[in-house]
Amino acid sequence: MPDHDHTDATVASRPLRLGIAGPVGTGKSTLIGTLCRRLSDHLNLAVVTNDIYTDEDARMLRSAGVLPVERIRAVETGACPHTAIRDDVTANLIAAEDLEREFEPLDMVLVESGGDNLTATFSPALADAQIFCIDVAGGGDVARKGGPGIERADLLVINKTDLAAHVDVDVTRMVTDARAVRAELPVLALSRTDSASIDELVGWIHELVSAHRSGAHTAQDPGPMAPHAHPHAHQH
Repeated sequence: MPDHDHTDATVASRPLRLGIAGPVGTGKSTLIGTLCRRLSDHLNLAVVTNDIYTDEDARMLRSAGVLPVERIRAVETGACPHTAIRDDVTANLIAAEDLEREFEPLDMVLVESGGDNLTATFSPALADAQIFCIDVAGGGDVARKGGPGIERADLLVINKTDLAAHVDVDVTRMVTDARAVRAELPVLALSRTDSASIDELVGWIHELVSAHRSGAHTAQDPGPMAPHAHPHAHQH
């Protein structure tokens, strides 16, 4: 009989865990809600949210009806949100594993970080891939300033592009700046009112899930801020 062991070794043994990180107010919860609405007819989903002392994000998603309420779990980090997605991921891992066990077979678990700063990234021990979310209201120079999530997350989303005219931001320039710091990694200018950009995001997710299932995707660690120098600092 033919030996199929080598095939089994390349197939994912659990659902894709996709982290969504980014500063407060950039639209992470709304992004997750949009993804759940668009993907739930095609993929078996669950969500883990992070807040410091509340379950507000989870309650918002439940009340929006984007998934059955039992598929949305809240983790109260009790400390800096960065800690729970990178330094000690135990609470989030337990929540994800509980969902994976209770609703097997899942295709993907979305893990939303509590709003943090531009250095917050997921540990690859928790997330197989990650989206870093910024928005035009944060300023047109945010992408150019960089940081580990902006520079090295699997996908950078520049969100709320429909607000650009109201905050005097050039979206095209912001995307160009982002691509300059991200080399070949993808950048997506997104608005929940722009169906074409949502379609592009959904397509990216489907490709990612397929790559994970086949074993073709490898989790990458965006890592901490890269070492840097200040060439114009005073010499002593």
